[in-house]
Amino acid sequence: MVQPATIQADTPREELRRAIRQEYTAVAMQPSRGFHFHTGRRLARMLGYRDAWLAGLPQGSLESFAGTGNPFSLGVIRPGERVVDVGCGAGFDSLIAARMAGPAGRVIGIDMTPAMLDKARRASAEAHLANVEFHQAYAEAIPVPAAWADVVISNGVLNLIPDKLSALQEMARVLKPHGRLQIGDILVQQAVPDSAKREIDLWTG
Repeated sequence: MVQPATIQADTPREELRRAIRQEYTAVAMQPSRGFHFHTGRRLARMLGYRDAWLAGLPQGSLESFAGTGNPFSLGVIRPGERVVDVGCGAGFDSLIAARMAGPAGRVIGIDMTPAMLDKARRASAEAHLANVEFHQAYAEAIPVPAAWADVVISNGVLNLIPDKLSALQEMARVLKPHGRLQIGDILVQQAVPDSAKREIDLWTG
């Protein structure tokens, strides 16, 4: 029996980030390989994304979609709004938001996985969307001015962040007063024991 890798008490957070980055690099580079989670168009339809939102999206962005929810089920993006997509992956939600926001709006997607960002940038160019940009960054340090965004979206990312409070504080910082936080993610109803939090395999699946 293979024993799960364990995060030692003195292991830097970057070890966990490396493991998650490796997992999602595979989703970017080999989207059809098969994972312990659903991906792509089938997943989007399972999560209630409208066919109109998927129409015309570049295949590269769609095939590497690996969210856990649908942030747009909480409200669509209005024309002219500014949006931050935390953990944007291959840009699936960012591109949908950019089309909703229109030319007067703006979307900034951040992610820590270079392979995903490369895919997102190619997809935005293919879709001819000039109102979206992508940056490598962590959710705990979003490279956006305070009170810049009308909406912050995030999909299947918060569960992968060890310091969730810092990430949520950053999301609140970049939101305008009365801005909207629209998160699709995993919810557990019992506290996760510290011993489980130290097992890298439980973070990456």
